[in-house]
Amino acid sequence: MNRREFLAACWQALGGRRVEGSILVHEHVLVDFIGADRIHPGRYDPDEVFRVALPKLKEVRRYGCRRLLECTPAFLGRDARLMARLAEASGVEIWTNTGLYGAASHKFLPAFARQESAEQLARRWIAEWRDGVEGVRPRFIKTGVNKGPLVELDRKLVRAAAITSRETGLTIASHTGDGRAALEQIEIVSREGVATSKFVWVHAQNEKDHSFHRKAAEAGAWVEFDGIGPRTADWHLECVRFMAAHKFLGRTLISQDAGWYHVGEPGGGNYRGYTYIYTDFVPRLEADWVDVLLRENPVRAFGD
Repeated sequence: MNRREFLAACWQALGGRRVEGSILVHEHVLVDFIGADRIHPGRYDPDEVFRVALPKLKEVRRYGCRRLLECTPAFLGRDARLMARLAEASGVEIWTNTGLYGAASHKFLPAFARQESAEQLARRWIAEWRDGVEGVRPRFIKTGVNKGPLVELDRKLVRAAAITSRETGLTIASHTGDGRAALEQIEIVSREGVATSKFVWVHAQNEKDHSFHRKAAEAGAWVEFDGIGPRTADWHLECVRFMAAHKFLGRTLISQDAGWYHVGEPGGGNYRGYTYIYTDFVPRLEADWVDVLLRENPVRAFGD
């Protein structure tokens, strides 16, 4: 056992590592997968969600987490008012988003998203940024596309996100099907006159070809390895090590994609907490990577 492995074992034995001021850039509290054509108010009890989520948020606050980006978009269970209530009670800032999610073969897109132009969709999202969502201003754009080559509907969502980013300064976090789709999106964003540093490739860990990670980082985009958990930690660590070895740690984000109170399941189903990254993953990182990945890069990517 080398020194780093020994220190990691010590941290794990002590219950993990506290990283004061850390930021988790991709997590969830509430999700509703019924579909955009069937979702409606009243499908869940906000008080029940509050009771389930609050202890998990308080727990991660004890590990030093100061902010969590809640990545559930509209028509998938976004509840900005509930997030504001949970933030106040837990001491963890919870950022909500604007945008629409086109992945999963467009199941979660409302009818107007198919009918309106990119410019019209952008006007909707800019209005949410200006006027707030239930009184809460969104702090980033969440969208999603399928695998490349992108179909026209996916390309329209990315254009709308780019127009919104250009007008508001918000960063785009895009659920992305594969590396080809990531590079297509970066090209669209750039063509719209938006800095590629305003684009985050979400779920980059699902692309097994590291050359796409390198190309996205070389283009100036953010490469996000989320979904970190017990079954995936080795692969996630390999991804981070690849980025570091190629001098791209400064373009790398990590998170867990945890939480997930599932509307329609008893008690919200299996609600996964937010502490694994502190208890098991951070201790495996090089010491000088931790601040970069959990403090510096999230602010550089999304602002403060």
